[in-house]
Parts: sequence; C-alpha cells; structure tokens
Amino acid sequence: MRAAQSQSSLESQLGALQCHFTRSLEGSRSRLPCLLKQLEDIGTEEGTPWLGHSYNLQGFTQWALGSAQDARTLFSRAAETLEKDPRFTEPWLLVNYSNLAWLRHHQGEPEESRAYLAKVSALMEQHSPPSQDQLHPEVNAEKAWTLMKFGEERKQEAEESFQSAIHRRPDMVEWNTSYMLLKVRAFKNRPLDDELFDKLREATRLDPGNQYLSIQYLYDRSKRGEDVKDEVRELAEKVLENPISSYSGWKRILVIYRDYHLYDEAIGRADEAPRRHPDQRYLKTCAALCYKWKITYFEERRPEQRLIEQAIRLHQQVIGLYPELLGKRIDLADVKARSPEYLDQAEELYQELLLQTDLEPAGKQMVYNCYARFLFFHRQNREESIRYHMRAAEIPCKSFFRKNSITNLQKIMERGRDRLCGEIQEVLSNLSD
Repeated sequence: MRAAQSQSSLESQLGALQCHFTRSLEGSRSRLPCLLKQLEDIGTEEGTPWLGHSYNLQGFTQWALGSAQDARTLFSRAAETLEKDPRFTEPWLLVNYSNLAWLRHHQGEPEESRAYLAKVSALMEQHSPPSQDQLHPEVNAEKAWTLMKFGEERKQEAEESFQSAIHRRPDMVEWNTSYMLLKVRAFKNRPLDDELFDKLREATRLDPGNQYLSIQYLYDRSKRGEDVKDEVRELAEKVLENPISSYSGWKRILVIYRDYHLYDEAIGRADEAPRRHPDQRYLKTCAALCYKWKITYFEERRPEQRLIEQAIRLHQQVIGLYPELLGKRIDLADVKARSPEYLDQAEELYQELLLQTDLEPAGKQMVYNCYARFLFFHRQNREESIRYHMRAAEIPCKSFFRKNSITNLQKIMERGRDRLCGEIQEVLSNLSD
C-alpha cells in the first residue's frame, strides 16, 4: 500500500512539471524521425541560438522513438550547454531537470527521478515564477520554441508562449527574433502586411548579428518589389565563410535567387557550398532543390538530359540521407517525370507511395495531390487526376496540398463541362474545415 501511494505521489509530482513529457508531443510520433533530422541540422556550433533547447527536444524525440540511452545523453548535453553559456540563467534548467525526472521514472529509477524533482524544487525556491498560475519566462520561451517545430496546429500556442515570455523579459533579443520569424512564416510566399514588415525591419535593427533574420528581411523586401540581388550576393558570401546549418538562412538565400529567375547562379552557389563545407548534409538538400527549380521552371525548352541526370543523382543522395522525408521521394518523381526516359520510373515511384501503409493522413494527402498533378501534366489522364484531387480534398488536414486540390476541383466545377461534376459537387459540399 505504501509503495503504491509513493508511486502515485511521484506520478502526481511529475504530471505537474512543465517539460516536453507534459506537452502532448507524442501525438506527432510519426513526424519525429523527420524532426530529429531537422534538429540535428541546426548544428552544434557554440553560440548557436537555442542549442541547449535543441538538445532537450532531440532527447525527448529519441525517447519517444525508443532510444532512452540516447535521450539521457542528449538531456545531459543540454544541461552542459545551458550551464556554460553566460546568456542563460538557472531557470533554463527547470525544463531540463524535469525531462530527466520523467526519463528516470520511465526507466524504472524512482529514486533518481525524485532526485531531479528535488533539483526542480530547489530552483523554484531560488527563482519564483511571476505567480502561481504563470510560468517562468524562460520556461515559456522554451515551450514556444519547441511548439514552433510541430507545425500549424501548435502555432497559436507557440505565439502565446512567446508573448508571455517577452512580456516578462522584453530585453531577450533572441525571443523577439524567434517570435518574429514565427509570425512571418505564416505568410509563406505572400508579401507581409505593412505593420508586420515594419516590425520585421525593427527586429533586424535590434538583432543585427542574426543572419537568418537579415536574410528573411531581404526576402520580404524582394517580395515588395525591391531589387536586393547585390545584397543577397554579398550576404551569401558571408554565410559561406562560416559553418552552415539550417539556421544560417542558406535555403532562403537560394529561394531569393529562384524568385529572380537566377537558376544558374543558384545552382552555382548550391554546388559551391558542399565543396566548402563537405560535412554538412543539409547542403545536399539545398543543392537538390536548386536543380529541381531549374528543371521545373525551365521556360525556354526541355531541360538538358545532363541536368536531369545530375538532379536525379542529388535527389537519390538526399533520400539516402533523409529516408524519412516523404517530400524528397515526391521531388525525385517530379524530376524524373520531366524526362521521357524516366517517366515510367516516376510512375513506379508514385505507385510505391500509394501502396505505403504507414503514411499519416497528411502524408496521404500530399501523395494524392502530387499524383493528381502528375497524372494531369505528364500522363494527360484528366479523369484519374480529378479522382485523386477529390481523395486529397476529402482528407481533413489543413495544408497547401488540400487547398490546391480544392482549388482545382472548384475550377472544374466553374467550367461545368466535366462528366465528373456531380461527384465533385458532392465531395466539395461534404468538406469539413
């Protein structure tokens, strides 16, 4: 009886902690292998923003994937990073110690779990939260950064957590920067409204050393019609001079080249980067993307076979590095579809994806939408294309792919000449937002 009460008390204390184990992140389990690769691509350079927090999330991800020992190593690395960085104060360790308390509990080590709970209690006594119903600003900031990684469905929570943290610590430049990047991300390829653009400009003034933010500002200036080509070239060279990670803004630089239709220049830069930084696998994904853009947006004539062959090789290498990323296999199919020699292989790739049984609804939706477009543009099979657009639209996941399928179906309905209009009307009328 006493042992059961002790266990119940321990679980009650653990449940009250604010950490990765209490944020309902397990529901995204199928995304976790992809997330782990993305976190690893942030890099490990000293001074990298959010490095300790990245280790914390990597640790939780490893635990959720069944690698408890790797989780323990990464949580320890997070503690070391936070302890030695002068920018961070002791409250940053609250999440880390809480994670370790949960991990030891899951590993059947109740005494070790209680020891970490004691560390949490000691920190709470030394650094009281603003009130009983409010979190430490440091805890809120880490929560916000973590939720940023889980897509649109957690975006509102992330914004609220950042706002709460910034309200208490307006001097924390990195929090303001990350909050701003979260806000502008919602605009994707659209120009920012004037108010948000002004805030972005002010953020770059307050955080001039953040290259990613500076590049984002250039990107949004270009979207407003400014000519920033020379500034982008200058900044690209600065980025290449240092170790590159996904936080360097390198992909965003290449996107700006793409938007100016400077495909050859983008490919030249993308090929140069791995030669200067051969150990950065992330750069392979950027190079593959540039070749895909060149082939996809080629306006003068059919792309040279040599270009397609190089793009195929790069995409195959990327798939080997990131086997979890569904989009990379679709990219490979898209590249192969641009050549009559590889068109049947593109079809085979799509058939493999359509038969894959472990895809989440959002993954199925992506495959259905992309296959619908493949059928229309490369197989001239209009009827089957429509049927796959309907299947994509029926999956209630908010995404670009669903929106694209719905838009295509609505256009067909407006023309009113297709024999499938009755079925399309039924699908569209039954959609749930």
